Amino acid sequence: MGTVVCSCYAPLLLGFLLALLLQTLEVESRTLNYTSYRKVSSLRLQRIQRHLDNINKPSVLTIESPDGDLIDCVHKRKQAALDHPLLKNHKMQKAPTNMPRGMKVKREEKEKEWQMWHKNGTRCPRGTIPIRRSRVHDVLRAKSLFHFGKKQPRFSLTRRSDSDAGNGHEHAIAYTGSTEEVYGAKATINVWEPSIQVVNEFSLSQIWILSGSFDGSDLNSIEAGWQVSPELYGDSRPRLFTYWTSDSYEATGCYNLLCAGFVQTNGGIAIGAAISPISSYDANQYDITILIWKDPKVGNWWMSFGDGTLVGYWPEELFTHLGRHATMVEWGGEVVNTRANGQHTSTQMGSGHFAGDGFGKASYFRNLEIVDTDNTLSSVHNILTLAQNTNCYDIHSSYSNQWGTYFYYGGPGNNPHCP
Repeated sequence: MGTVVCSCYAPLLLGFLLALLLQTLEVESRTLNYTSYRKVSSLRLQRIQRHLDNINKPSVLTIESPDGDLIDCVHKRKQAALDHPLLKNHKMQKAPTNMPRGMKVKREEKEKEWQMWHKNGTRCPRGTIPIRRSRVHDVLRAKSLFHFGKKQPRFSLTRRSDSDAGNGHEHAIAYTGSTEEVYGAKATINVWEPSIQVVNEFSLSQIWILSGSFDGSDLNSIEAGWQVSPELYGDSRPRLFTYWTSDSYEATGCYNLLCAGFVQTNGGIAIGAAISPISSYDANQYDITILIWKDPKVGNWWMSFGDGTLVGYWPEELFTHLGRHATMVEWGGEVVNTRANGQHTSTQMGSGHFAGDGFGKASYFRNLEIVDTDNTLSSVHNILTLAQNTNCYDIHSSYSNQWGTYFYYGGPGNNPHCP
C-alpha cells in the first residue's frame, strides 16, 4: 500500500529542497574553478531546474569521470534531440547511406582512450549514448538561462576583418570561396590547452560548414572541433564540441546536446567531454580528425571522428540553406576578446604561439579536404586565409605530400605588439 503525503506539506518540502540545492551549489562553487557563488532566487532556481530536467534525460547508468564530469548513459531514442518540434516525424537514421568515397566506417571508437571519462574503464551499455550531465552551476555561469549553451552572433567575413570588430570575436582561419557548392569538409586538428584570461572568454579550433547570408538573420552553420570554455564547462580542459544554428546564432541551435537538434548515434563518444592526452610544447603532439558531410540520399549532415567512427548527425529538417548544400567552409581558431582592464585579452589561440614557430610549437590543421557534388572527398588547393590582427594571432598555410593542404595558426593575444 502506498504512502499518502498531505498536500499541506508541499510548500515546506519545496522550501527544504531549494535550501538543499543552494547548500549544494555553494559547496560545488568552492571546489570548481571559474565558479563564484552568489545568491540565487528560488524562482530562478526553479526555472533552471525545469530546463535541466528537459535536457538531462533519465539514464540507465551514470559514470563519474576522473575530471568530475558525470556521464549519463541514455537510451538512444530518449535523447533530447527528438524533442525538437521540427523532428516530430523524424525517423532516426542508424547510419549514413553513403560515406564519401575513400572512407571506411567503424561503428564505435573502442580501442582508444582519448576522453577523460574513458579512463575508468566503464562504458555505456549497448543501445545507449553517453551524455555529459549539465548541472545548476553550469547554467549560473552563463549570462542568462536563454544564453546557456549558445554562441554570440558573429560578424561577416568583411566586417570581422576589422581588428576592432565590435562583438569581440577574433579569428585566424582558412576558408573556401563563397560561391562554391560544398557537401562537407574534413581536417585533422592539433589539440592544445590554451590559457583563458577571464571566465566568459573562450578559445576554440573548429570546422565551420556555412550557407546563407553573413549580414542577415538566415546564416546556417554546422560546427565541430575542440574548445576551452570556462563559462560553459567550469574548467580549462580542451573538449570535443559541436554547434549548429539556422538563424545567425540568434535563437536556434546550441553547443553539444544542450538543446534539441543533433542526433547522437555513437555509444562511446561523449560530446562536451574532455580530450586526453593533449599536445605539449616541443614534445608529443596529438590531434583529432573530424569529417562532416551531407548524406547524398537522406540529406542529414553526418559527423565522423578519427578513422570513420560515426558520431551522429544534424537532421536536414533543422536547416533552410543547409537543407540543400553549403556555400563556404572555414577551418581555424576563434577567441573572444572582452578587453578586460582596457587591454587586448591574453587568452591564447591554439598553442599560444604564432604560426612561424612551426611544428611542436604552433598549432596546426592538416589534410584539409572538402566533399564535392559527387560525394567525393578531395584535397583543397585554393584556400584564402584571414587573421584580424596578426600582432595578436596569425596564420600561415602551405602544402606537402604528407599533410596535403595545411596551416599553422594561433598566438598569445596580449603582448607588446598587441596592447
